[in-house]
Amino acid sequence: MTSSRISPPPHAPTERPPLGTAFATRLDRANRRADRLLRVAGDPRLGIALLLLTGLANAAAAAIPDGATLLHSPIYLGLLGAVLLSGLASVAVRTPAAWREWRSPTGVVERPGDSQQRSASLPPLAVADATRVLQRAGYRVRRVGREKRWTLHAVRRGYARIAGIGSHLALVLVVLGVALGGALATETSFSLLPGEQARIGPAREGFTDAVRLDRFDAEFGTDGRPSRLDTQVTFLRDGEPAGSELLQVNRPGSFGGYLVHGWTYGPAVRLRVETLAGRPLLDNGVPLDGTDAGRPSGAADLPGTGLALGLSLVDADANTLGVTVAGAGGAIDTAVLAPGEPTRIGPLNVTLVRFDAYVTFLSRNDPGMGLVFGGSALLVTLLAVALWLPRRRLTLRATADGTRLVLVAERFDDPGPELARLERLLR
Repeated sequence: MTSSRISPPPHAPTERPPLGTAFATRLDRANRRADRLLRVAGDPRLGIALLLLTGLANAAAAAIPDGATLLHSPIYLGLLGAVLLSGLASVAVRTPAAWREWRSPTGVVERPGDSQQRSASLPPLAVADATRVLQRAGYRVRRVGREKRWTLHAVRRGYARIAGIGSHLALVLVVLGVALGGALATETSFSLLPGEQARIGPAREGFTDAVRLDRFDAEFGTDGRPSRLDTQVTFLRDGEPAGSELLQVNRPGSFGGYLVHGWTYGPAVRLRVETLAGRPLLDNGVPLDGTDAGRPSGAADLPGTGLALGLSLVDADANTLGVTVAGAGGAIDTAVLAPGEPTRIGPLNVTLVRFDAYVTFLSRNDPGMGLVFGGSALLVTLLAVALWLPRRRLTLRATADGTRLVLVAERFDDPGPELARLERLLR
């Protein structure tokens, strides 16, 4: 008898998988794609390339005029974001495996010719004795197998690999600090003569923090280079002294979240100017912060007179100052002064009281500085742990005629001394 097969109606609906199964399939596919993307982002080669590009961008910003604008461009910010994502991805990809391997050591495969691996044959050992010796030697031990055919997998300083992975996270903190500082940092420069004061930050409501220059001392070597630059300042809040500090080269002062540096300095003069009738017009310091024919120069206006003074250091060794009185029509009179008695110059009596110095300060508030310093310190610490306390793994296996020990060390670490120590302890 021939068999017949019933065909489905031509328009019968095709069978579909249950809704839950379809969703699980799509979710599984999405998870695989995300895992692939995470591993690509955490690839060390990509991270190194991004860091090199960031370094080149910083070098270019420092080398070219107006290069600082590069550090505020969307391209640079995107580059910093890529460095952050790469560091986070590297930590996310590697940390779980490193943690599992530390808590539950895995086996070491013997590879002849591997420079980071050493092996040795030992007499028969009892598994309990071998476990106890390895634990006393600082190893975390996992046992596999039965009493006669046992295997011990062990790791020492497994945290070193965690520390190496954590250095990526420390680098992320540094990059975050740099990005935060580039976006929110404020920088102010101002010049002061002794006795003068200025706000250490941009003017805003309720901000009164200021600095006053009290004294500036300098010493110079025989080659003319400064050997000591000491700037004594007083920090002020609400007009009242709030602390005094001595600023030196590479030793800034700190006040109200600002770092205050003595940035540059230059000569200044203290002048007393009067009319011929004795009315005072000026009794103050004037910085010589310009140049005239290669010599320090400066200027001072005399309000209410229509006159101005042009100043130029004539001879630094003899302490002489050239003074020119000028009006709307040009120069009226000129003279060369030394510190001492008043000298008539045109319609004025001018006294060079003394030579002085002005200091230009640089004040910076950087909210990312804590992250930069903290991340840098963490980076150095973690790299020191990873390099100077390297991880070591071993497998100790019972064989038919004794025990076989295979030891592997991290790169740059010589496994020979450790193998000799273990042989001595296990025999």
